[in-house]
Amino acid sequence: MSYRIFVFALAAAASASATQQSQSQVAPFSTAQISAAGGTDGPGDEVRSNSFDKRIPGTGTGLARVPADHVPAPPPNSIALVNPGFSGFPGLTHRDQRRAGTGAYSNTQFSLEPPDQGLCVGNGFVLELVNTALAVYGTDGTRLAGPTPFNQFFGLRPEIVRSSPPVFGDFTSDPKCYFDADLQRFFITILQLDVDPSTGNFTGPTHLFVAVSNSADPTGSFRVFVIDSTDLDHPGCPCLGDQPLIGADANGFYVSTNEFPVFGNGFNGPQIYAMSKQRLAAGQPLTVVHFSGLSLPQGSVFSIQPATTPRGGGFETAAGGTEYFLDSFFTTGLENRIVLWALTNTSSLSKPRPALSLTSAVLDTEIYGNTPAAQQKPGPTPLGSLVNGKLEFLDSDDDRMQQVVFSGGLLWSAAATPVKTPNSPTTSGAAWFAVAPSVATGAASGGIAAQGYISVQGASVIYPAVGVDALGNATAVFTLVGPNFFPSAAYASIDLAAGAGDVHIAASGTAPEDGFTGYTAFGGSRIARWGDYSAASVDELGNFWLATEFIPNAPRTQLADWGSFISTITP
Repeated sequence: MSYRIFVFALAAAASASATQQSQSQVAPFSTAQISAAGGTDGPGDEVRSNSFDKRIPGTGTGLARVPADHVPAPPPNSIALVNPGFSGFPGLTHRDQRRAGTGAYSNTQFSLEPPDQGLCVGNGFVLELVNTALAVYGTDGTRLAGPTPFNQFFGLRPEIVRSSPPVFGDFTSDPKCYFDADLQRFFITILQLDVDPSTGNFTGPTHLFVAVSNSADPTGSFRVFVIDSTDLDHPGCPCLGDQPLIGADANGFYVSTNEFPVFGNGFNGPQIYAMSKQRLAAGQPLTVVHFSGLSLPQGSVFSIQPATTPRGGGFETAAGGTEYFLDSFFTTGLENRIVLWALTNTSSLSKPRPALSLTSAVLDTEIYGNTPAAQQKPGPTPLGSLVNGKLEFLDSDDDRMQQVVFSGGLLWSAAATPVKTPNSPTTSGAAWFAVAPSVATGAASGGIAAQGYISVQGASVIYPAVGVDALGNATAVFTLVGPNFFPSAAYASIDLAAGAGDVHIAASGTAPEDGFTGYTAFGGSRIARWGDYSAASVDELGNFWLATEFIPNAPRTQLADWGSFISTITP
């Protein structure tokens, strides 16, 4: 049964119940540049799993609103036999990320899972970020620079110097990037956490790094801005701003984080940082507006995703300039509501004391929720055989929003959801949403213009992200995996009226996921960590660029075999 609707369900606006706002001054801190070379092998290896967001008590603090037996059962999407307008090339692999680094940074990278994916494209360049490494490609797939460790790019201490005893350096994680077609600048963000150099234990001060290129060429230099995210005045802090999510409108650049105490458990909710993108691009001192205490009486707020707008997609100019955000209610079960946020008067961000207002509206939607682990096709698992481990399942995401795009007056996004397909157990699918937002009254309001699902018979669609062009064409990218599919890079177009089309396989996986996070020998429970997010972008010519994880036929390390695939689709 399909839950797609095309009528508008308006919702009343409300301010977040305990929102606090503060302002701080930030100036350029340093410069950065991606190195021309990659790296080499070296002795020793240590593993690290990025898992702050798994520490929320109950992994979903809200109450499920929909009965557990109401799992969506949309008609499965067919697998396409041809891929018109498609081309692509392999991106970074675990081996690339582990070997990245030159000079003092040679052989200083951890083995990391999951492979967090970032991608942005502009001016003929493709910038890819995966975990703690980044690289630049031409649009034909030629690698122009990198892979470079983020710690080397930002001039931080190497992750680990394999001396005797070892010396530990800055913890960095969760990269994102964005190309601003109007300013012709690349923006990069990553979180940073200080550690004890002798033990590697976290010590408390944390930061959000924002790098902005000095030109439209990402192989050139960047200016670096550093925002303190320690928040000692918040409960349980020093704290970390986990998984920075980024967006931009005509006036500002926006980062949303999830705040966790560095020591012990707890969750202080999302944080939003707003700043002038023009002043960032010019390398000028600026005011950062920090929103905290974001909560709603209807449920738990988590991972508030800012919107980006493709060139020609039309920024929201009402209410003094508006940036929109979406997020899902974070629950342990099924939900049928999402939250629309509106940050108004963003044109004031260029002033010494910006005057911003943040409001929200709860919208009724189709059903979505937390997903089951994904089964994968059996095959050779050298690491599993070495540690006597059984074939892993894949973590298939929780129900947070992944990437939001504002184009043609609509906000597009997607989230993971459980789905039923005929004669098969419940698997993971994607729930997509097209929201019609408004700030006509000065506060957030809106409704669902269209929504629907992507699913494949007997298989799992995991970690979806949606890209949208200026004409309102949408494409979702995700990993496809199941009893008959090794983890593969895939995509599907979405039509506002007709819904999602056939699923296209961009790059077929060649083996099972065989990384350390799922094996009991490394503390796992047979469920391997997979990409915390995929990425979708649209260049100035209207071509879609998509990146997600798969298992390539490529040299691997002993501890992991993941890779990324970068696709381009000409509508």
